Amino acid sequence: MIWTVYLSGEIHTDWREQIQAGAKDAWLPVEFTSPVTDHESSDAAGDILGKPETAFWRDHQSSKVNGIRTKTLLEQCDLAIIRFGDKYKQWNAAFDAGFCAAMGTPYITLHADDIIHPLKEVDASAMAWAQTPEQVVEILKYITTAQ
Repeated sequence: MIWTVYLSGEIHTDWREQIQAGAKDAWLPVEFTSPVTDHESSDAAGDILGKPETAFWRDHQSSKVNGIRTKTLLEQCDLAIIRFGDKYKQWNAAFDAGFCAAMGTPYITLHADDIIHPLKEVDASAMAWAQTPEQVVEILKYITTAQ
């Protein structure tokens, strides 16, 4: 079986690349998907429909266009990794975690211990909480290759 793993959340560090490199180095049977991670492109996703006059409607329009990709890829994944960084609030990641919980899709949270409290409900539905990309790779290794 090839596992499809959706990488959700924070876009300002290289955590995705670390997980992908670790999985590749371990020859794991996984393929990765993710939302658009270029911030400017994501913010402008709805501009193809015409640029609204207010920021609210631009964000609303772009969120819906981005949502086509996000919803589809979350519905198709076997597992999601939901990353919360310390610099920005990742409301979209929290939404993705809730979507996974509602669908019954297993997910792993990835974050430092200093934000345990604000993520307590998100972590409560997670199948695991990892603090490093290396821990995620070890979990992937176990679930995809254990005998």
